[in-house]
This record gives sequence, C-alpha cells and structure tokens, in this order.
Amino acid sequence: MIGIVDYGMGNLRSVQKAFERIGYPASLINHSAALKRAELIVLPGVGAFDRAVTNLKSSGSWDVVLNHLELGKPYLGVCLGLQLLFEGSEEGSEQGLGFFQGQVVRFKHVEPVPHMGWNEVNWTGVAEDLLPDNVSQPCYYFVHSYYPRPRDRKIVAATANYGEDFCVAVRKGECMGIQFHPEKSQFAGLDLLKKYCDSLISRGHLSIVDAVS
Repeated sequence: MIGIVDYGMGNLRSVQKAFERIGYPASLINHSAALKRAELIVLPGVGAFDRAVTNLKSSGSWDVVLNHLELGKPYLGVCLGLQLLFEGSEEGSEQGLGFFQGQVVRFKHVEPVPHMGWNEVNWTGVAEDLLPDNVSQPCYYFVHSYYPRPRDRKIVAATANYGEDFCVAVRKGECMGIQFHPEKSQFAGLDLLKKYCDSLISRGHLSIVDAVS
C-alpha cells in the first residue's frame, strides 16, 4: 500500500497520477491513522521548509513519518520531501527529520535561481538497480532553489551540475529521496518510479493491493 502524505504542499494529485500510470495505486492521506497503514510513504512537496515542518506536525503526520523511517520502512521523498530528511535548511529555522546528517543549502554564485528545467543526472552505484535502460545520463525536471549536502557521501545516489555539482538523490536501505520531479519527467521519471516500486516488491516490502482508504 502506497500513501502520499497530503499536507497542503505541492501538486500532490500529479504524483498520485504518476503512480497510477505505472500500475501502483496510491492514496492521498491527510490523517495519521491511515498513514500508519501505508507500507510505502511518499512525501512530495514544493514550497518553504519551515511551513512544511509546521504543516506536517499540525496534521499529526510528522511523528508517523519519523517512526516509519526509524523502523526502516520504505520512504520516498520528492523535492521538499528529500530536503526534510536532513537536519535543517538555510531556508528556515525549523529542524528537519534528521534521518540523514547534513544541511540543505541555497545555490550560490549561479543564476538564475530557482534552478528550473531539465538537467542530466549522474547515478551512482547506490542506485544502479534503478537506472533507465540504455541511457547513461538521463534527464529529469527540476524546480528548486535549495539542495542537500549530506555528510555521509555513501548515501549519495545521484548528482547533477548547475554551476556546481550537487546531490540530487540519496538512498539508504529502504529510504530514498530525489530532488527532481519524477511526475514531470516523462518516461525517465515514470521509469524510475516503476523500478523503485518493483524493487520493493521483489524484496517483500510492498504489496500490490488497492489504495489505502
């Protein structure tokens, strides 16, 4: 069961449709009781770091997500959902989930900001099972002004360049975060989502059942 956290940040319906297109039903969930039943929690989002933290806490989802991560269950963070995995952000004063050590920083010495549009991504061995077939440097769609700087380079699953090399994906165990938007990245984005879900199925961490209600 796949639960997409509905906390009022970003176009969540587009993410839901992307999962539907690859054959994995997903539900938009705005209450903690249902979120606890999700095998895979998906946390998308576009907007301010502090507001995201506040909204997640006020909805009761914050503790559910944190407990889910601590138990080693599948988690996919998209854009802001990636950044929230870290300790904090230059964008605000709230603390992140702190699942990974490191800070989220703003692009410097490069214009324009936000970084918006298509960009090539270089995947590492951390995510070799998710690579698109016969494409060495696939392109994905980005809309962001901030990006994470993990202290542990071993979790970096992919990088890109926008005036500087920066981390665009992390992965450790069943937790993965991506800075780009797979739902806006056409074939490459849908292919990534499908391979990620297929990998969870193969390891027994995700069931093919109806969406969470």
